Amino acid sequence: MVNVKYGSCPISTTFLPGCGQQPGLDPPNRFRILGGHSALEGAWPWQVSIQRRSGHICGGSIIDRVWVITASHCFKSSRVYSNYKLQVVAGLNARSGHGKGIQFRSVKQVILHEKFNESTYNNDVALLKLCHQLYFTKHVQPLCLIENEMQEEQLNFGSCYITGWGSLVSKGLLVNTLQEAEVLLIDARTCNQRDWYNGHVNDNMICAGFDEGGVDTCQGDSGGPLQCYSKDLERFYLYGVTSHGKGCALPKKPGIYTRASRYTGWLRKAHVVSVSGALDLSLVKLLSVLFISCWMDLLL
Repeated sequence: MVNVKYGSCPISTTFLPGCGQQPGLDPPNRFRILGGHSALEGAWPWQVSIQRRSGHICGGSIIDRVWVITASHCFKSSRVYSNYKLQVVAGLNARSGHGKGIQFRSVKQVILHEKFNESTYNNDVALLKLCHQLYFTKHVQPLCLIENEMQEEQLNFGSCYITGWGSLVSKGLLVNTLQEAEVLLIDARTCNQRDWYNGHVNDNMICAGFDEGGVDTCQGDSGGPLQCYSKDLERFYLYGVTSHGKGCALPKKPGIYTRASRYTGWLRKAHVVSVSGALDLSLVKLLSVLFISCWMDLLL
């Protein structure tokens, strides 16, 4: 971060009871984030750290007891999830800490979007299925999903925030404590201007940040949430998945996020395929699926 229905049931695409809420904290209109700073314990209970050999590689968001949404580009190198075991760490604030509220889960299945383009970052979204359910607590909660683009317009978002353990400068080191910052949503027409992203941003993407730069996601924040607060429903929704951008916090180069509302149907389809286990040949071609041993969960 730069600062200058469970089991065999379908994933809920409205919201789970209690989703998008911050137990014990005031709503965001009572604390305004100016720039960015370290988050309080439990401030973003859906944020997870996706790790390989205990090392953070990407962020993600809890959307169900056994599902985490993240970015496909986090796994574009097969070494990330074939040579070493992946795990998701929930309820984490400081990466060096191991408090009582932290939950470790092995990853059973990785589902990459079948049309993810490594060159353009189009369809940069992925799902992780956990070996065992998460327990929802004060520090571990799901983030609400947006049903569709029409609902996205109706939710009356008042403010949007980015979170993550990413570096504070381009190609820098990860930070220890989860960082948070408020950002502005930037219209695609502005973002696609020649001296901005020159037509790169399509309907599957969102720009968020500031014209002048200074606040942005950076390396290590990938896969984490762009979360927006609905004043009407008093809860947070997943608006975007941290994807890519030019450098970090540069003027006219805001962060680019995968637009979550465009993938509700894909989430349903991926979940049904995972539950049924009946992958026909056409689906095998469409989905990149990896099963990983779960036995370590029993030892944690």
